[in-house]
This record gives sequence, structure tokens and C-alpha cells, in this order.
Amino acid sequence: MHPFIRFMRSRAARFLAGVGFGAAALLAGCGGGGGSESGTLRLSLTDAPACGYDNVWVNVQKVRVHHSSSASPSDDGWSEIAVNRRIDLLGLTNGVLDELGQTPLPTGKYQQMRLVLAATGNSVVLSSDHSEVPLTTPSGVQTGIKMNIDIDIAANKMADFVLDFDACKSVVRAGSSGSYLLKPVVSVIAHFVSGVLGFVDTSLAGASVSLQQAGVIVKSTVADSTGKFLLQPVAPGTYDLVVLASGHATAVVTDVVVTTDTVTSINTSTSGLNPPVSTSGTAAGVVTTGATPIDATVNVMQALSGGHTIEVAGAPVDAVTGSYSYALAADAPVVAPFVAPPGPLTFVADAAVAGTYSLAAISGGVTKTAGPITITSGVTVTTDFTFP
Repeated sequence: MHPFIRFMRSRAARFLAGVGFGAAALLAGCGGGGGSESGTLRLSLTDAPACGYDNVWVNVQKVRVHHSSSASPSDDGWSEIAVNRRIDLLGLTNGVLDELGQTPLPTGKYQQMRLVLAATGNSVVLSSDHSEVPLTTPSGVQTGIKMNIDIDIAANKMADFVLDFDACKSVVRAGSSGSYLLKPVVSVIAHFVSGVLGFVDTSLAGASVSLQQAGVIVKSTVADSTGKFLLQPVAPGTYDLVVLASGHATAVVTDVVVTTDTVTSINTSTSGLNPPVSTSGTAAGVVTTGATPIDATVNVMQALSGGHTIEVAGAPVDAVTGSYSYALAADAPVVAPFVAPPGPLTFVADAAVAGTYSLAAISGGVTKTAGPITITSGVTVTTDFTFP
């Protein structure tokens, strides 16, 4: 089997394993035992950066949990946190959390969570003209976006978790109609204190910054107007930090170590990351699935010479046309091994992989790969995918 195909098939498994580790680590930190038959579940909401929107509003009604992973929304045994608020996901970057609430729960293991959104009140504000467009919301979100979880509620203890709502991958354009669909992508992570703090040059305010493991994005955000970024909560571990800014080469800091209850500093405000200017080309194409709307995502990966793989782009395809298009740096990424401040980060261009990328289209749980492709300045490389 081709190494890239093995890599793509293992991405989800590695991510879920990381979530499970995080939950266990957090609950272990809460302690065990107790003389009561109930504990408490507390939930917050956060977001990854969105693509081309000023606001992404979601009308959150409640969050429900159940012992059984197969329980239907109408079954008995559900517990819930009532929210009833309209929340702008784009206000929840750089470590900002919106506390949804908490509820006492009988002790034991909970295996299913559902985030329930209202049928109305969900919308996006487009950066292009600042107009607000309603999001067409599938009926399924009214019974709850299902998430498989593995949370142990211990007697007299608090289980503290965060719902990470990926706005960029949850909003889907629907052809030239001007309509947009809501296809929620949400993960459940432990509320760790640990994370990563750093700065990009102030000229790169709004740049996308992410922490990745073997090309799987674990946490992402955008740099604020001062160039500051905070990636939190993040489980202890080792990550690659990836900076993407339009018109610039990709910058990667490898092997960033995050330790328990510590926010790791990448650099200081006086040494903001400022990757060199780069020309760009385009990776584009059409995904065909035989279904309407088209439910597929295309991710763009880059394998570095040192053995690290990173994701540089990824979003749902157009739900009507199946089209996708990404502007990608044609020049070499710059890579530096992590050195804790005040030691300087020393970036070196990885010339061997300049403009070289691989593609992965995912639909219905099936992944199809293509590449490597070579991106050069001003040129469009077209790659189409067909499912099944």
C-alpha cells in the first residue's frame, strides 16, 4: 500500500486516540473515589479560524449526553445542559472559550454527546461584502450533532471538556446561488491548561497558525492584530507548529514540546515569525459523488524532507458543483527545530519540496489520494476525484 494512503487512513485513528488520552489525563487529574453517586460535567465552546467570513453565528439550544453510544434522541436516559444562545464562533479563537454551562450527572461512563442547534438563527457574514447570509441547516442538527465520547463521571468530581467547532470546515458554499449550508464539524477535547503561545510579525496579523501531529491539525487559530496567537487547550505532547499567510512561504517549527499545565512559548513579540514572500499557484478540481448535495472535503498535504508531514489547506467542496480551489505557495517552506526562548529559531528553506504537495479527497468515509503535484507561479494544476 502506498505510504500516503496508509497515512490518510490512520489520521482519524490517531486523532481519536489523542482525544481519549486527553480525557483520561484530565479525569485522572481530578482525582478518584468519593462518597457520592454523582459528579459534574462542565462544557465550553471554542473555534478554529474560518475562511472568508467576518462572523459565523450558530444558535445553540442545548448539549445532551447519554451512557449509550447507540441511544436515539427519543430514548430515555438523556441528561442535558440548556444553552439557548446565539454564539459567534469567530469570537472564540486565540484561547477564548464560551462557557456553555454545567450539570450534575450520575457517576459512570458516558459514550454519546449531541450538540443541538436551532433550525433558524444560524448565519454567516461574508468578508467580501459584509452581508449576512442564513445558513441552510440540516434537520439532523435539530436532533443533535452526534459525537462519540468516552467520559467517566467520578463521584464529587468535575469533568471539564471543550467542544471545538471548526467553522471553516462547517460552512459549505452551494454553487453560484449565494446560499451556504451548515455541515457542523465538532470535536470534544479535554479542557487542558497547556498550550502554545507565540507571535508572528504584525504585518501577518490574521495568519493561520496550527499545531499538528503527523499532518493532523489538533488545534488552530488566527494571529490577532498584534501578531499574538494562543493555541489552547492542547494535550501534553510534541507538535509541529505551522504558519500560513497569503503571499508568504509556509513556516514550520518542528517538535514543539507541550508539557502538563504549561503554556509553551515559541518566541517573543520582538521576534515575530515572518516567513519570506512567495509566489503562488493553484490546486483546483471537481469532486463527483453522484449525490446531492455533494458532501466531500479535499485536504492538501506537504511532506517535508525531515520526515514531518503537514496540512496546508482543507475545506469542504462546493455542495452543488463539487469544485475546490486552493492558492498554494510555490516557493520552499522554511523549517526550524523548536528552541525554547530566548534561544532564536533558525529557519532553513526546504528546497527539495518546494511547490510539491499531495491531495486527499474524503467522502462517505472513503479517502482517495492524488499526487504528488507540483505548484508553480501563476499556474493551475487540476485534479478531479470521483466517488465511489
